[in-house]
Amino acid sequence: MAQPLMPHATASWLVDNTALSFDQIADFCGLHILEIQAIADDTTSAKLTGRDPVRAHELTLDEIEKGQANPDYRLVMQKGPEQVRRTKGPRYTPVSKRQDKPDGIAWIIRNHPEISDGAIGKLIGTTRTTIAALRDRSHWNIANITPKDPVTLGLCSQRELDALVAKAAKAAGIEAPTDTRLEGDREILLAQLRAEREALARGGVVETEKPLFKSDIVDPWKK
Repeated sequence: MAQPLMPHATASWLVDNTALSFDQIADFCGLHILEIQAIADDTTSAKLTGRDPVRAHELTLDEIEKGQANPDYRLVMQKGPEQVRRTKGPRYTPVSKRQDKPDGIAWIIRNHPEISDGAIGKLIGTTRTTIAALRDRSHWNIANITPKDPVTLGLCSQRELDALVAKAAKAAGIEAPTDTRLEGDREILLAQLRAEREALARGGVVETEKPLFKSDIVDPWKK
C-alpha cells in the first residue's frame, strides 16, 4: 500500500486537523499507533511541522469525511508520491574514473574486437567518436593509453562485461571459450569418487583423504 511522502508530518496534520482515530491515521501513514499517540501527546523527540495531505493531492476531503463518519473505514490514498526513475542516457561515471575510460575501451578493442562501438559506448559510457579515435589510433592521448581491464578499473561489472562478450560472440558466430584449466583435476576427482562408491558397494572400508589433484603431485626428479 502506498504511503504519504512524509508520513510523520502527515500524521501530525491529521491529528491536529481531523477527528480521525489514531488507528485510521496509523494505517494511512504506515506508522505504529503508539507513534500517533506520541505525536498527539507532543512527546516526540523532534517537533513536527504538519503536512497537509489534501494540498499534496494524497488525500481528498471526501475520504477524510468518510473516515470521520466511520471509525472502521480505511482511508484510500488518492495518488502516491512520484517514484524517482533513472532517465535514459549514457552511463554515469564518477569524475575520478573518467580518465580511465580510454584504457578500458582500448582493452575491449584489443581483446574483443567483435563488440560493436555502440555496445562499448553503452557499457563504458562514452561516444562513438572516442571509440573510433582509439580504433584508428588518432586519439589525442594515444601515446599514454594503456589497455586495462574495465572491470579492474571499476568502469563496469564482470557480469556486464561477460554478458556483452557472450552476446557479441553469438552475433558474430564465434564459439564462446571454455575454461579447461581444471579438466585434468576434475577427471582425477571423478575417478577417486567412483572408486570410493565401488568400494562401498563391495562392503569395503573407504579411507577418507583429501582429493589428489595434479597440483599435489610432486615430481621426484624435479629439483
